[in-house]
Amino acid sequence: MLQPGMVVWLDGDLGAGKTTLVRGLMRALGETGPVKSPTYTLVELHVVSGLNLYHFDFYRFNQAEEYLDAGLDDYFSAGGICLVEWPDKAAPYLPPADIHIELRTLPDGSEQGRIAVLHAASARGRTCLAGVRSSATPPPA
Repeated sequence: MLQPGMVVWLDGDLGAGKTTLVRGLMRALGETGPVKSPTYTLVELHVVSGLNLYHFDFYRFNQAEEYLDAGLDDYFSAGGICLVEWPDKAAPYLPPADIHIELRTLPDGSEQGRIAVLHAASARGRTCLAGVRSSATPPPA
């Protein structure tokens, strides 16, 4: 349901599953190659299913201005889908999210103790999430 030009913010503590979620999305779209964290490279490009997906990780930023210094704003106007880990580290320069995903680890610490809370932050995000909900609804019996 993601469309070119969308921005998805991924929030959560270290180990909450941000990169794992991106990897799962890429696999669902047909990516068979490695999907690694861009912690050191800042951005990884994946071309899959006719889409350009830009996976960002701003964890290592000490100041939001590093986003501008790196010239990363050009990626957000390139018509790809931008998946952003640690978006707060680039605020206020980062474009607003269409979808904001919060990943949380529940107190029991088990693999099943994780949840994702999805927020539509724009009209495009609302349309996307509405499409996900309708496609996930099982057909009537």
